[in-house]
Amino acid sequence: MTRPQLEAVAVGASAGALEALSVVLPALPPDFPLPILVVVHLPPDRKSLMAGLLGDRCRLSVREAEDKEPAEPGTVYLAPPDYHLMVEPDRRLSLSGEEPVLFSRPSIDVLFETAAETYGPGLAGVILSGANSDGARGLRAIMNAGGVGMVQRPDTALAQTMPTSALAACPKALALDLAEIAAALRDMVESR
Repeated sequence: MTRPQLEAVAVGASAGALEALSVVLPALPPDFPLPILVVVHLPPDRKSLMAGLLGDRCRLSVREAEDKEPAEPGTVYLAPPDYHLMVEPDRRLSLSGEEPVLFSRPSIDVLFETAAETYGPGLAGVILSGANSDGARGLRAIMNAGGVGMVQRPDTALAQTMPTSALAACPKALALDLAEIAAALRDMVESR
């Protein structure tokens, strides 16, 4: 049985995020044909430098998401500090100031659950290094919708709690090191 084509990638990370994203995202080609939606736990009261730091290292366009914009291929959208990033049914991105989830705003679970509802089996979810369990429930929603689940191998993560929690919630998710995650994403879009 062939799996549906991927239409988007959702990524969540917290402690150790910059180090992990700096391996995965620069390994993707400039013509990567999918939008990449990223939630990183950041302090709510400061401007984030993450988009600029990653943009300097990537061949893809990297920027903070804006409310109601469409998710375009070949672009990495980061959730702005203190806003949940969500995907609307018409595939536009939206920002919300609703209550934090697991003390986090932006919340990985919120992004993953809304993206799973919209993209169904066309979504890949990736959990990277982090120090809480945000993202485990969302990754389960992605996999229950028929999407692909990938998790950074906990023994390679700066903070192991997030990938360990995701694998406990989703034992069929692929546990990979960072280079393998990038390679898997490239392979999935090349086989489209």
